[in-house]
Amino acid sequence: MKVLIAPDKFKGSLPAAEVARCLALGLSGSGAECHELPLADGGDGSVEAAVAAGFEPVWITVAGATGTPRRTRIALRGDTVVIEVANTCGLATAPLGRGYPLDASSLGFGQALRQAMRLHPRRILLALGGSASTDAGMGLLTALGYRFLDDTGRILPPSGRTLLDIATIDDTAAVRLPAVELVAACDVTNPLTGPPGAAVVYGPQKGADPATVRHLDRGLRRIVEALSDNSFPQASTLAEIPGAGSAGGLGFAAMLLGARLVSGADYFLDLLDFDRHRMAADLIVTGEGSLDEQTAHGKLPAAVARRAASTPVIAVAGRVAVPRNTLPAFTEVHALSDYTNQNTAHNPTLTAELLVRIGHTIARTHSQAVQPDPA
Repeated sequence: MKVLIAPDKFKGSLPAAEVARCLALGLSGSGAECHELPLADGGDGSVEAAVAAGFEPVWITVAGATGTPRRTRIALRGDTVVIEVANTCGLATAPLGRGYPLDASSLGFGQALRQAMRLHPRRILLALGGSASTDAGMGLLTALGYRFLDDTGRILPPSGRTLLDIATIDDTAAVRLPAVELVAACDVTNPLTGPPGAAVVYGPQKGADPATVRHLDRGLRRIVEALSDNSFPQASTLAEIPGAGSAGGLGFAAMLLGARLVSGADYFLDLLDFDRHRMAADLIVTGEGSLDEQTAHGKLPAAVARRAASTPVIAVAGRVAVPRNTLPAFTEVHALSDYTNQNTAHNPTLTAELLVRIGHTIARTHSQAVQPDPA
């Protein structure tokens, strides 16, 4: 039995590569031939998924969410570079893993973009998930040479805190991007501002209380006004486009720079040659930390099931938070919570043990089903 193991990460527990390895250990122990293809959807783990698929890791140094320098990686293959918010200045880079909703910045992501440009790619994929900031890309633009000034002419450090102080924007020293295709991968449809916008919907997840949410939303409106008055007349229109509010407004800033927004899940399936791999498989095993109400709306396991054609797809998750008959057309679903009463969300050791066990169960159940009839 040939099995394609193509999971996303189990957030807070194991990266996608470890999830795939554990499932393969259980499956191959029962005689299955496994191919591991760790996946991502534009969130944290995007660079690691690219590296696992054959991209070359390139080490860089950038500013983390609150400015502390950190070493991280981008990924290069041919003329394509993958950079991600999560491993440059995402929530995981903040001190003690806490949210800093007013002071976090996207500066490190902009620094990663500048260093990616030095590799002379034709295409740069911007993976926008896992952000810590709500600064509408003020940090990204600052790293590219844009200067944001208050009404006294003082240069403002980029963060959600300073958005309301922006009076003018100086782009005389801004880096002009070469003829490179920018592709921004995200799977949210929020505009930049207002009730469905970046601050109101995602600010609380980053530690913002109601007063901070209001401050940030006003700041997002202010930067749109300032940009509209300073070299970006299209800013107001771009702020309303679905996806502009992704990653604290980085979707908006990416579009200002000429990026096109794409579905993260589908784009990564193409980037990592999913269709070629699935054609050689008798069975596909996918999954992620939680199968929930968002699963059917573009999350990676649903995209895998949709692209699998006639190949059976088994989903494995840490938990299943919706009735299983409402999930996409998986052949079957296994949840770690079916095998233990313990919380596996932050227990990598237990998660790994259960994934091996589930892999063994899948192999035992399905190996006979795919055997050819005797001649």
